[in-house]
Amino acid sequence: MRRRLSTALVLLAVVVAGGVLGLVLISLPGPARTTTEPPAPPPPPRSSASPSPAPAADQAAIAALARTLVDAITRADSAEFGTLTCKPQTAAALKELQAKWDAAGPLRVSLTGQPVIGGDDATVTVRVEGAGGHKDTPFPLRRENGRWCVPG
Repeated sequence: MRRRLSTALVLLAVVVAGGVLGLVLISLPGPARTTTEPPAPPPPPRSSASPSPAPAADQAAIAALARTLVDAITRADSAEFGTLTCKPQTAAALKELQAKWDAAGPLRVSLTGQPVIGGDDATVTVRVEGAGGHKDTPFPLRRENGRWCVPG
């Protein structure tokens, strides 16, 4: 049982680190990169979206989570980012994330567009701008145990 938990935590850390690595890579110095194509739309939520809008409470919770996510990335605060994940992050995973953010230097981070909400899944698109250009990244969000969080 401990082995499964350890394996799951390691895989979770790898997935989170991979997403963050993509954000960090665009901030590294290099040839200026700009996108001439419009950003790809976020992937559809896993569950089927209902034709009615999401409840106001979900919209407010997702908006608050998205603002906190942007703030954590802007301030390069891996501890704050760790509080936003559905599963607890290991100290080693958070330390690795912090090292990547520290190496990336200052980033400008903002939300683009409105969240896409469908049932217990949502997506917010985060724009990260650094010395090397910018990148729009869809962040999946999920409701687990009554709380919205960043999965994986």
